[in-house]
Amino acid sequence: METTIPGELHVANDVLADIVGNAAMECYGIVGMTAPTAVDGISKILPVSRLRRGVLVKPEDGGVKVDLYVVIEYGTNIAAVSQNLIDQVTFALTHYAHVPLTGVEVHVQDVKVRR
Repeated sequence: METTIPGELHVANDVLADIVGNAAMECYGIVGMTAPTAVDGISKILPVSRLRRGVLVKPEDGGVKVDLYVVIEYGTNIAAVSQNLIDQVTFALTHYAHVPLTGVEVHVQDVKVRR
């Protein structure tokens, strides 16, 4: 389909968070997502149905900023996994949702052994 349709497309932040959460779980070295606020320093891995709780999408001038709260697999290189995650999320949002990004930040909440 090469016909251009006039108008604007608005994608809800929850939809963007779902896209980001699914992209994150496909990355090597990511065990799971956690809630942004870990009570008493204990991070709990969220079930797949609630992946968006580990993703914060904030609209900014010129695009959106994404904060990811993740648990990384023990024995992996944190910097390499984080960069791979940033690349995966950037690709997913720019390719599938055509959303301009102002930044992607990865917050490693915990390191666990994958079961």
